[in-house]
Amino acid sequence: EEVESPDVHFEPIVKLEDVVVKTHEEDEDAIFKMRAKLFRFDTEATEWKERGTGDVKLLKHQETGRVRLLMRRDKTLKVCANHYITEDMVLSPNVGSDRSWVWNVAADLVDDEAERQLLAIRFANSENANKFKEAFEDARENNKTDSDAPKKEAKAEEKKEDAKEAEKEEEAKKEAEPKKD
Repeated sequence: EEVESPDVHFEPIVKLEDVVVKTHEEDEDAIFKMRAKLFRFDTEATEWKERGTGDVKLLKHQETGRVRLLMRRDKTLKVCANHYITEDMVLSPNVGSDRSWVWNVAADLVDDEAERQLLAIRFANSENANKFKEAFEDARENNKTDSDAPKKEAKAEEKKEDAKEAEKEEEAKKEAEPKKD
């Protein structure tokens, strides 16, 4: 009575290359990360609809210093919230809960569409909710002082372009001058 061991090996027919996936979070540092459940208010049905459960992150851009809120659903990693924290966003407590917050978003970029939303976020306990509020308020203050950042970036770009143009003009003048032998 011999028992054969199933030692079968198949070579793959197709070789798959490694694919580099960009999350667009490469230039940002996570300054806050916590698990939560996100809701949006549906004005037509006048009720709260669940948008997803996952890690909510506050990401600070390394160059501009601006902070945005990003939340992806568990498992699918689909984006369910993506917006910069602006100075007009105010967290207000959700009625009847010490572990959730509500705020208005002028342009939430989900599915590559900017739309106005009323969002609510709920945490496991009030301690986590308060940590989120602190981080959110800090980010709002940070973005308030950096609200001129896009203007500064545009001016810096303009200066670079002006310098390039001046350089080209100098080179053109040098080439136009008669050569002395």
